[in-house]
Amino acid sequence: MSENTTLIAVAHGTRSPAGRRQIQELAAAVARRRPGLDVRLCYVDVQEPKVADVVAGVSAEQDAHRDAVVVPLLLSAGYHVRVDIAEAVAGTGFPVTAPLGPDDVFLESLRRSVPAAADAIVLASAGSSDPRWVRGIREVAAELPGRVELGYTSGSGPRVADVVARLRAEGARNIAIAAYLLAEGLFYRTLHSAGADSVTPPLCRHADVADLVLRRFDSAILTTAGSGL
Repeated sequence: MSENTTLIAVAHGTRSPAGRRQIQELAAAVARRRPGLDVRLCYVDVQEPKVADVVAGVSAEQDAHRDAVVVPLLLSAGYHVRVDIAEAVAGTGFPVTAPLGPDDVFLESLRRSVPAAADAIVLASAGSSDPRWVRGIREVAAELPGRVELGYTSGSGPRVADVVARLRAEGARNIAIAAYLLAEGLFYRTLHSAGADSVTPPLCRHADVADLVLRRFDSAILTTAGSGL
């Protein structure tokens, strides 16, 4: 890796104007923390530019000694990392870092955001059948205080609203939804109509997430450099 290494930040993509703005602000915060770093934001779904197009563009610049590290702005190593991003970088030699989650930055954000008065927490996430994703979300749930139940906004598994209703029926008086979602969008909006007393902010709002992105980037550079020693 050289000083011309580009950080290719890959988000999921959303139709939500607020969610789009939040991810753009995250990428801008990363660039501000590392003046001179070429940060290029792209997406695996919904929005343009797509990751394959940005990777191809940076790869075409390799004659100018430009390298790249791909950092998934995602919360797990699920399908988008294993398939969409992997296919986009195939043959380029560009390393792909671990996704942003799970990480203590997000766990601390959830702990701070859940009201102390909550006597039950629903850890709400998008849902996935990927075993690594399931393991990761269970690890997060195990680190939150008090009674924690899992709820999902898509895929298989109990829906968030159903979990909230069950907790009410079992006597919970103050239910908090801990939103394990990076940015606003369709899934996040549904949480506000799920019947809970509070919903935590999207995870990208935490100030330390930009530093987390750079830690992922730096770890790939060090690993790649070390492999050549």
